[in-house]
Amino acid sequence: MTADASPLATEWLTLPDLVEVLDEPLGRVRRLLDDHHLVGTRRDGSLKVPALFVVDGAPLPSLRGTVIALHDAGFSDDEAIDWLLADEDSIGMAPIEALRAGRKSEVRRVARALA
Repeated sequence: MTADASPLATEWLTLPDLVEVLDEPLGRVRRLLDDHHLVGTRRDGSLKVPALFVVDGAPLPSLRGTVIALHDAGFSDDEAIDWLLADEDSIGMAPIEALRAGRKSEVRRVARALA
């Protein structure tokens, strides 16, 4: 992340928040994390997921493949979250904003180039 690439401001959802927002039991929420439909990080001691990763009460559909591409490029979960929330010059916005705008192919192409 460059010095001027400040991370996108986002609310952080804990596991109990995700149970409520997704209207799913805790076991299902954990499976969504294990299967990379969502990605979380430890903040203030508890696992949290950026609220931007959830759209209309479900994980953003294009997030999973993008997270897998970032893992394939050697990114940890924390690094993947940081990259998704930071401005990316080659995209012209934060990758998560581009994913939410339907620009999945462009985001994944950039993610794969990071390897």
